[in-house]
Order: sequence, then C-alpha cells, then structure tokens
Amino acid sequence: MAKPWATYGVDLHVEPSGSGVRQGLTDALREAVRSGRLAPGTRLPSSRSLAVDLGIARNTVAEAYGDLVAEGWLTARQGSGTRVADGAVPQSARRRQPPPHPEPGRPAYDLIPGSPDLASFPRTEWLKAARRALAAAPHEALGYGDPRGRVELRTALAGYLARSRGVRADPEHIVIASGISHALRLLGSVLRRRGAHTPAVESYGLDVHWNLLAEADLGTVPLPYDELGTRTEDLTGDLTGVRAVLLTPAHQFPMGVPLHPDRRAAVVDWARRTGGLVLEDDYDGEFRYDRQPVGALQGLAPDHVVYLGTASKSLAPGLRLGWLVLPPSLTPEVLAAKGHTDWSCGALDQLTLAEFLTSGAYDRHVRSVRLRYRRRRDDLVDAVREHAPDVRVTGIAAGLHAVLRLPPGTEESVVRAAAWQGLEVHGLARYRHDRATVDPLDALVVGYGTPPDHAWAGALEALCRVLP
Repeated sequence: MAKPWATYGVDLHVEPSGSGVRQGLTDALREAVRSGRLAPGTRLPSSRSLAVDLGIARNTVAEAYGDLVAEGWLTARQGSGTRVADGAVPQSARRRQPPPHPEPGRPAYDLIPGSPDLASFPRTEWLKAARRALAAAPHEALGYGDPRGRVELRTALAGYLARSRGVRADPEHIVIASGISHALRLLGSVLRRRGAHTPAVESYGLDVHWNLLAEADLGTVPLPYDELGTRTEDLTGDLTGVRAVLLTPAHQFPMGVPLHPDRRAAVVDWARRTGGLVLEDDYDGEFRYDRQPVGALQGLAPDHVVYLGTASKSLAPGLRLGWLVLPPSLTPEVLAAKGHTDWSCGALDQLTLAEFLTSGAYDRHVRSVRLRYRRRRDDLVDAVREHAPDVRVTGIAAGLHAVLRLPPGTEESVVRAAAWQGLEVHGLARYRHDRATVDPLDALVVGYGTPPDHAWAGALEALCRVLP
C-alpha cells in the first residue's frame, strides 16, 4: 500500500519536544518562526499533511496552528492556507540574517574587460527557446550523457561556426565544455601526456589561462610581440622545442590587433611541418564593427588547430558553455580527459542553446548587441579625443574592450586615480607575461561591454576625469 504522505503538500522539518505533543509542536513551530528559520510569508503544510508526516493526530496539529494564530505568529485565511505572519520575526532576528548580496566596497563603475552587458541577456527569447527545447527533448537527454555533449548542440554549432567563422567542423569532433577554462584544463592534461611541456603563449594575455596550463605542470613561454601582433615566426627560431601554442589570432587579447596574414601563414606552416598544435581562442569573434570579422585560423589547418569558443561574451558567462572543435586525431584524448559521461555541462542549457542557434534567435541577438557595443566604442573614442588628446585608443574596432595608450610613466597613477573615483579599470601591465621580453607599455585596458546602459555615461565621465 502506498504511503499516505506521498500525496501531500510542502515539507517541513520540525521536532516537537516537551511533556505534551500539542505543546511540544507549538513550541517547536514558535521557535522556528522566532529564529527566522521560517521566514514571513512561508506557507506551512496542511494540518492533515503535517499530522501524517509526524505520526500524530490531525486535531493536534490544527490546535497548535490555532494557538500560534491567536498569538500572532501565524495567519490563516480561506484558500491561502496557514502562513507565517509578516510581523512575526523580531527585528533582532532579522538583523542576524546576512543581506542577500553583500557588496562592500564595490566600485561605482566597472570597466574590467571580459564580460558583456549582462542586462542585455535576451531573457524572453531564451525562455521561449528553453520551452521549445524541453518540449522536444527525448527522455534520454536527461541522463548523464555523451562526454562530447548533446548532439543537438554540437550539430547546431557545426553549422553556425562554418557559416559565421569559417570553421571546418564535424559534430563528431566537437566537445562541449563549461567554458574556456574547462577546455584549457582538458587540453593541459592532453598536452602533458603528449610531452608538450612548454607551450608558447602571447606576451600579453590572461594570466588565468597561463595558470591553468601551469596547473597541468606546463611551463609557458611567451612569444615576442610587435605592431603586427604576435611573432609566430619565432616558433622556428629560438623556440624549436615548442610543440603547442595558444593564440588569440582574430582579435589579440588585450592589445586588440588581428594576427598579420604572414604570421597566420607562418604558424600554420609550423604546425604542419612539426606536427605542432595551435590552440585558437576565438573569445569574441562575432564582434567586429568596421568590416567583416577575421575568419578563424582553424579553417586553414583543421588537422592542427583546436578551435575554442564560448557563449560568455555573446550571451553571458553564467551559462558556463564553451566548445572545442578538435582535430580528429585529438578527439579521443580529450574525451578520455573529460571522462565517460558529461558531468560538467547541463543538458537543458545545451538543448536551449541549440534551439537558440537553429531558430535564428542567436544571430538576431548578436546583431542587436553588436550595434550597442559599436556605439559604446564610438562614444569612448570621441570622449577620449575631446578630453584627453594625449591618449590614443588603439586596436581594431572589435570586441568588448579597447586599449588606451597613456604617456610614459603614468599607468600606475592613472589606475590609482581611477580607484579614487570609484572606477575599476585595469592597467596593461596586469596582462604582461612575467617572462615577456617586449618593452613595457603604459596603457589602460578598458572593457566597455560591462556597464549596463544606464551606467555607461557615468562610467565614461569618470574615466575621462582620470586620464592625463
């Protein structure tokens, strides 16, 4: 026979104690409200449901509820059930509860690169896509899953990346990861097993990526950099022992220039001749404002380039969705590193992104935010030209950040002045590899994608106040 409590309402953990059952239950409920464990407005189980859960008479529960209603701890209304009264929790108990989002010392404006305007996330369209995806999902989609990720998303990505970025992709050789960091962890373990212990990286880049490779016992070697971008031809010079290289060829982070065509050709030639592996981080490839985006390097040598992409810049980093387009020979090794099931990426988010891509909603969203970010970059260029003529905005019109070249010797003081103005912004020195041989440059790396629309004008004014 089925247990009767399987059909009743909400769960409530309460432990009656004392000489009598009714008094013990009344005291336990009162203390749960007084301590704040039961918040104002919380709906309690029906007297019948709680009686079954506790193994006591229904009348006992009803009488305890009645006592607490009379005392003002609870309220009872027809059709609304029994709830904790709004004024039941003393102020002292409320003060003991921490605020939901404590943000002590948070700056007024955030111009740190790496994040889009989160207020622009297409909630309505995403919700529609989620409903369609869930309605169409097979039951097996809710299981542990293929370590490569959902086939629906891999298929949608293969089509989208081929169309928009020139990537030559087969769904069988795409692996879904929970972002670029997860992808680099997988690749780090593969490189270590392959004996590629010293991958080359760019002289300017993200230390978090270098640290992830270091966690895999890999020592990164920086490639020289000049006005044409990373000097990939040096892979055949002093760095002859290098067997892998991590690049941002479409839009170098943070310097903002595309890899020169001759240097694209040089790294592809190096990979083919030596069997080397290129890790291409295409972190914001959709956002080019003055002309067509530079195509992915992977299209030139799909057997030697791992293409890394993410939804973090186009949608939101909180989705934790990224992808690797792998050379066929590398796919088994990456899958072995990931494990036999897809532990890292939620199937429902994958199915939703697949629907978002195939329905055209992703393209519409990218076009919309591309216009918004282009206006912000234009605002930034105009404001700097007017208020700080000695500062140059460099890098191509692309991505979600710009580099502001400062007069020599001023970077540290400008970053400090920005903090005094409630403005969070990074200096270029933060992104320089500690073994880089390039001459240090004074500059700010300004992320203009992060502030919501209502804060953009204020952020820009604060920035102009601290520029020399």
